Amino acid sequence: MSTAPGSTAAVAAVDLGATSGRVMVGHVGADTLRIRQVARFPNGPVSLPDGLHWNIQGLYRAALDGLRDARNWEKDVASIGIDSWAVDYGLLRGGRSLGEPFHYRDARNEPAVDRVHARVPFADLYRRSGLQFLPFNTLYQLESEDSAVLAAADRLLLVPDLLAFWLTGREVAERTNASTTGLLDVATREWDLELVSLLGLAPSLLPELVEAGTRIGPLLGAAAQHTGLADAQVVAVGSHDTASAVVAAPMRESGGAYISCGTWGLVGVETERPVLTDAAREANFTNEGGVDGRTRFLHNVMGLWLLSESIRTWELDGDTVSLERLLAEADAVGPDVPVFDANDPVFMAPGDMPARIAQWCTERGLSAPSSRAEVARSIIESLAQAFARAVATASSLSGQPVDTIHMVGGGALNELLCQRTADHSGLTVVAGPVEATALGNVLVQGRALGAIDGTLESMRDLVRRTFAPRTFEPRA
Repeated sequence: MSTAPGSTAAVAAVDLGATSGRVMVGHVGADTLRIRQVARFPNGPVSLPDGLHWNIQGLYRAALDGLRDARNWEKDVASIGIDSWAVDYGLLRGGRSLGEPFHYRDARNEPAVDRVHARVPFADLYRRSGLQFLPFNTLYQLESEDSAVLAAADRLLLVPDLLAFWLTGREVAERTNASTTGLLDVATREWDLELVSLLGLAPSLLPELVEAGTRIGPLLGAAAQHTGLADAQVVAVGSHDTASAVVAAPMRESGGAYISCGTWGLVGVETERPVLTDAAREANFTNEGGVDGRTRFLHNVMGLWLLSESIRTWELDGDTVSLERLLAEADAVGPDVPVFDANDPVFMAPGDMPARIAQWCTERGLSAPSSRAEVARSIIESLAQAFARAVATASSLSGQPVDTIHMVGGGALNELLCQRTADHSGLTVVAGPVEATALGNVLVQGRALGAIDGTLESMRDLVRRTFAPRTFEPRA
């Protein structure tokens, strides 16, 4: 289905995050961009005897129900786009799932790192893929797989591609998410089959690569019947949620950095080509694929996971924690709190985050935060400092001057975090849109349908014209 020039397209965006998923209905046209959430559902790890997994079938069912809600809200949904977090995957044989995908925070990944680097040193991996070192990157997870399961598999699909396969029956890999596996050649944007062989993997595991904007296909019978969307096409979007968020970050052609802030804080700049210097590798900056062949040159910071996991810990005691009240109390505490390294791997796994922060501080001779408000303020200050440092490093390594930071995602609602990021960086912070990931998903669908046309810059101009941001100037 295509949209007549000058008209508005209605689309559905399935946006899967590490803690929740949503289905949004979007309307997009030359002067129109709006979205509405029609379904929201929880997401989180499931502990099984062999480790931490995702309930991927439960997510698929929730997405189907959400798409049915979208059809009930808007009868003319023309297409569906799916985005999610990166690196995690499902293994298939003959189209059938070989178990629930592992969660990237599962402890199985750590021992695999040394085995991979014994075959291919990290410096060589960086030259080939441009990816920063993260112990849960897909190539390390594959080294951790049960050898019998891996031998039985004939296909690997990343999470959004797996859901698209269940909807359409077509096995493909969208490039922005494929770039997070460590198996994509950073120069050619094709699978690095030589590296795949060096790692002892079967090249046949890897599906056909497609660009964001590619029409994957219509819904299969069962999915079409359940959702009522028999006429809708599934369209590949920037299926890595950060790739979609960067599409909708209202940056102008120069001077802008972005922080896509949710569970993770993805901090960087957009470049025309990868930055593969020794300095970039030593700073652990990554070169991930962006929409339209751009490169997302960025660094991962632990993000609001630190705060949400702290709140989860406190609520285990039976309390209900109001985020709004907690942040107000943190603001009143003031900035004179301990600042910790938000990138320390000790904060990666689920668990008692306030206790870990206290231990980190104590081990370094710092006074640990003693109240919940102090813990929250310590997290905000630590994140703001890490964000500011990452922006400065991205600018220096890429050679791109930065005068504005665009905070998109859930972090854009956190006024204290936005202001302190401006203060620490000395740069203007433009906050919003909050729903940048869903908007980027909708924009790529709209362009694929012909409702809008043009470059990323023209899509960002549409965002600027339809969503009013908040601006935070640095204070002395």
